[in-house]
Amino acid sequence: MKIAFDKFADGLVPAIIQDHLTQKVLMLGYMNQMAFDQTLETGKVTFYSRSKARLWTKGEESGNYLNLVSYSLDCDSDAILFKVNPVGPVCHTGSDTCWNEINKTENFLAYLEGIIESRKSLQDGNSYVRSLFDKGINKIAQKVGEEAVELIIEAKDNDKDKFLNEAADLLFHYLLLLNSKDYTLEEVIAILKQRHQK
Repeated sequence: MKIAFDKFADGLVPAIIQDHLTQKVLMLGYMNQMAFDQTLETGKVTFYSRSKARLWTKGEESGNYLNLVSYSLDCDSDAILFKVNPVGPVCHTGSDTCWNEINKTENFLAYLEGIIESRKSLQDGNSYVRSLFDKGINKIAQKVGEEAVELIIEAKDNDKDKFLNEAADLLFHYLLLLNSKDYTLEEVIAILKQRHQK
């Protein structure tokens, strides 16, 4: 389906940005054909900035890119919904969204999945996540096993702090393993919900 850029005098259509994990609407921008093409080519959302009168890739200065996951058109083909993996806060104010929302506890595990996804592609030798992905799935699976054993050991004692910390370690490495297999926690939850309905 062709995008109706020519429907408006300035050739711009609204581009709505949504976090593909949390489903939260992050921001609204505008695109022309060139911005759309560059977004598809680079995998990073690029807008046409009306104030700068040029193409503007979100994150080009801050590093807080919007990594493209998918896009769809509305019923009139004159607005685009982009689902993204955001790297860092979206708004220049430091908020998660351009509506001044900061709520990483609302769906923190989905937020954490987004952080894992963004860090595995970093060219950063100091990133623990990247180092595990570099070592491969066998190492990640091994870490899940190690953390599970450590949790079991702590379960036999009555040290709440140690037990909860080992539980957090296990959950974090479990999310890494899911990501390494290109699965999400949402898919696991869907299976649990399906079982619950039986």
